Amino acid sequence: MDDTIIGGTIEGSGRSLLLFGGSGQVGRQLRLALAPLGTTIAPTRAEADLTDPDLLRAIIEHVRPLVIVNAAALTNVDQAERDPTLANAVNATAPGVMAEAARRVGALFVHYSTDYVFDGATRVPYDEEAQPNPINSYGRSKLAGERHVAATDVPHLIIRTSWVYSVTGSGFVASLLRDLPGKSTMRIVADQVGSPTWSRSLANATAALVRTAIRDDAIVLNPSDWGVYHLGGSGEGSRVEIAETVIDALSDRLVERPTIVPISAAAFGALAPRPHYSALSNFRAAKRFGITLQPWRAELQRMVTEEYS
Repeated sequence: MDDTIIGGTIEGSGRSLLLFGGSGQVGRQLRLALAPLGTTIAPTRAEADLTDPDLLRAIIEHVRPLVIVNAAALTNVDQAERDPTLANAVNATAPGVMAEAARRVGALFVHYSTDYVFDGATRVPYDEEAQPNPINSYGRSKLAGERHVAATDVPHLIIRTSWVYSVTGSGFVASLLRDLPGKSTMRIVADQVGSPTWSRSLANATAALVRTAIRDDAIVLNPSDWGVYHLGGSGEGSRVEIAETVIDALSDRLVERPTIVPISAAAFGALAPRPHYSALSNFRAAKRFGITLQPWRAELQRMVTEEYS
């Protein structure tokens, strides 16, 4: 494989990190957050087709990185419901292939999962010991991916997160920022609660976890520290509360303050069911490594202030 295909020099001195999904909202931030840890190689989506296991194996065998971070996934929940075969290929099979290849080259494997592995039948933030019970194809495919990784004898960190947002893309917050100017009313789902998570903070927390797991050019992560970690914005909030926070942060830039009309998820009419409650407790990362994310409202306000123009 031509070195230039995968975005940079892959031979020579220094440690390398291989990032899948580097063009996504988390991946773009990971490029920055991981940079101090070594040369980060990020194949594009076309160069690393997640439905092609042989290609994934070849990339990993060629690069032979110290760390592999998989931020690539099929995250469109309704698309996953329409095409569960594709969802399983990307979200379940591909991570297992990556983990097996990571084991063969002696790499640490870091993989992202989701709060949607839970059914939402509680009102207490889910910790890492909570029993998963996904209610849609997306959640089932991501849980299968977790289990494929965990079944592989490779040093691994599985990071579950919740309601990731950034200023760009097709997510809820980015859509809000595009739609707010000129809107007098907005219909917002009110009966779903999660832990809104800024992509920059998630990437920085991930880099902090990786930093604890490697030293010089070796993996020093104790096997007792392998496994699942929750990293979501601290606290919990509904989509209505997110919208109110964004509007407050933009109050001096809006001609008029839109009126929020709360609606139910059923009235919104999405194809795939979503858990009504999926807030996360970040207990394990805080206890073992002292890594926490800040309260989500302050983080969201900061993102709007620093990144939205």
